[in-house]
Amino acid sequence: MGQVEDVRRLMPLSASERVAPDCAGLNFFTLDRSLQDLLYCYLPDDLREHMTPHYARLGELAGGRLDALARVSDRNVPRLNARDRRGRDEDWIEFHPAYREMERLGYGEFGIHCMSRRPGVLGWPQTVAPVAKYVFQYLFAQSEFGLMCPISATETTALLIERYGDAALKARVVARMQSQDMDELLMGAQFMTEKSGGSDVSGIELTARLEDGAWRLYGEKWFCSCADADIALLLARPEGAPPGNAGLGLFALPRRLDDGSRNRYRILRLKDKLGSRSMASGEIVFEGALAWPLGTVGAGANRGLKQMMDQVNMSRLSHGVRAAAMMRRCLNEALVVARHREAFGSRLIDKPLVRRQLMKLLVPTEQVLSVALYTATQLQAGDAGDAGDARAARLARILTPLLKFRSARDNIKVATGAMEMRGGNGYIEEWVNARLVRDAHLGVLWEGTSNINAIDVVRRAVGKAGAQGDLGDALQATLRDATDVPQDLGATLSGAVARAIEFAGRVAREGDENLMRQASSALYHATSATLLAVEGARLGRMGRDARRLILARMVLEHRLRAQDPLEGAASDPRAVAALLDEAPIPLAQAQALV
Repeated sequence: MGQVEDVRRLMPLSASERVAPDCAGLNFFTLDRSLQDLLYCYLPDDLREHMTPHYARLGELAGGRLDALARVSDRNVPRLNARDRRGRDEDWIEFHPAYREMERLGYGEFGIHCMSRRPGVLGWPQTVAPVAKYVFQYLFAQSEFGLMCPISATETTALLIERYGDAALKARVVARMQSQDMDELLMGAQFMTEKSGGSDVSGIELTARLEDGAWRLYGEKWFCSCADADIALLLARPEGAPPGNAGLGLFALPRRLDDGSRNRYRILRLKDKLGSRSMASGEIVFEGALAWPLGTVGAGANRGLKQMMDQVNMSRLSHGVRAAAMMRRCLNEALVVARHREAFGSRLIDKPLVRRQLMKLLVPTEQVLSVALYTATQLQAGDAGDAGDARAARLARILTPLLKFRSARDNIKVATGAMEMRGGNGYIEEWVNARLVRDAHLGVLWEGTSNINAIDVVRRAVGKAGAQGDLGDALQATLRDATDVPQDLGATLSGAVARAIEFAGRVAREGDENLMRQASSALYHATSATLLAVEGARLGRMGRDARRLILARMVLEHRLRAQDPLEGAASDPRAVAALLDEAPIPLAQAQALV
C-alpha cells in the first residue's frame, strides 16, 4: 500500500485534483489536538474518560452527517404558513427534514440542552459539568451554528423557570423542557427585541394586563429567534408599572394552552437573515396572549431585567463557545487548503506570507478556546453556592461579556481570512466558507453589540462589581503556581496582567467611554496569554503538547505590545514553524522558543 501511495504522489494531479479539499469527512474531535489536550486541564479524569467516546462520536457526525444536514438546511430555509388548511389563524413554520434530523441529534441523542440540568444524560450519573457540556456545543457548532440558538435557549429558559417560577409552573413545563423524547420535549426561546431597539430594553412597550386573574400580553416583538418555540421568555411592562428598566416584568409565554389551542399571538413574517438561516426568526404580534409571571410582577417596581440577566450571561458564554467553534472550523479549512494546494512551485503553507496569514487565524482561535473553557469553569463554581464561590461568580461576571466582545470580533476576521486562503472557491456557496462568513457576523449583534459588551465589562463588571481585582488575583495566583513557565515569560505576563487591570480600573473611574473597547481588549489578551502559558506548561509537564507556551508569547508580542508600522514585526520563524507543524512540541522545546 505504501508503494502505491508513493507512486500516486509522483503522478501529476488532474485539474480537479488541484482544487483544495475541505474538512468534510474528517472527525472534528480527533482532528482537534488542542481540545483533546485541554480536556486534561479542565475536566476531572473520570468525566473526561466517560465523555471522550461521546465527543468522538459527535466529532465524526460534525465532519460527516451533521455537516451535510447543515448545508441542506442552510439552502432550504424555514417557511411560515399563516393559516391551517381550514382557514384558521394557527400559524406554523415548516422546516426541511434535514433540520428536524439535526434537532434529533442535538436534543434527542446528545441532550445538550439538559445534560447540565438533570442527571443521567449520556450515562453520566450526575449532572454534567458545564465545561463538559460546552465541549459538545463547540463540536456541534463547527458544522451547524443556527440550531445551537434554540438548544441553548431551551436550557436557559428552563433554568429561569426553575429559579423564578412558582411550583405549579415548574411542575407543568420543566421536566418536558429537559426531556430527550422528541414527542414530549418543549423547546424554549427568549423574545426581547422591539422596534425601538434591542440592547436598550428600557423603552419596551409590550404591555401585560391582569385580566380575570391571568396576565395577558398586548403589543409586538420585532426580532424573535426560535419563533415557534413552545415556551418563550419575554420582558413586558405591567399596566401601571413605572417607565424604564424598573417597570419590566419577566413572563413565560406558552405556544399552546391547556386545551391544545393556540395562544393568542401571531407570527407576522419570518426574517430573511444574512446568516443563521436554518433557524426561524420572526416578528410577532400579541393579541391578549396568556403569559405566566416569573416572580412578583405588577404596578410597582419589577425585577424582570435582573432575572433575565441570568440568561444573558449564559447566552454570552454560549456565543463565545460558538465563535470558538466556527474559528476552529475556519482554521482547519485554511490548513487543509494550505497543505494541499501548490502555486508557483511550492505548497502554500511553505510560503512566508501564507504562514503569516495562518498565524493570524491560529492565535485567536487558540485564545478563544482557552478563555471559553476557563469561563465555563468559573460559571460552574459560581453557581455551586459553596464558600468562596462569590469570587467565581464575579469572575464569570467579567469574563462572559469579555469573551463575547472579543470572540465575536475575532471570528469575523478569522472567517474572512480562511475564505481568502481558499481563494475564489471560498466565495462560492458550495463550499462552507461563505456560510461561515455569513454566520460569523451575527455574533457582534446577538446578546449585545461590541460596544454594549465593552461597556458592560468596564462600566459594570469593573466599575460597579470590582471584578477586575478578582480576575487579576486569579491570574497572578495561576502564574505563581506554574513553575514550568520560564521566569522571563512569567514576569512579562504578570506585568501585562497588572497593567491591563490597572488600565481597566482607571477607564472605569474616569468613565471614558472612548477607551472601553481598548480596555476590554487588553483584559482579554492578558487573560488569554496567561491561560495559554499555564496550560502549555501543565500539558508539557504531563508529556503532552506544550505549544500553548509559544502561543502565549505570540499574544504578548502581537496583541499587547505597541508596534511601529514602519518597522519589521515578523514572528520568530522557528516558533512559527513549530506551531504550523503537526508534531507535538515537547516542554523543553517550547521553553526554549519563549
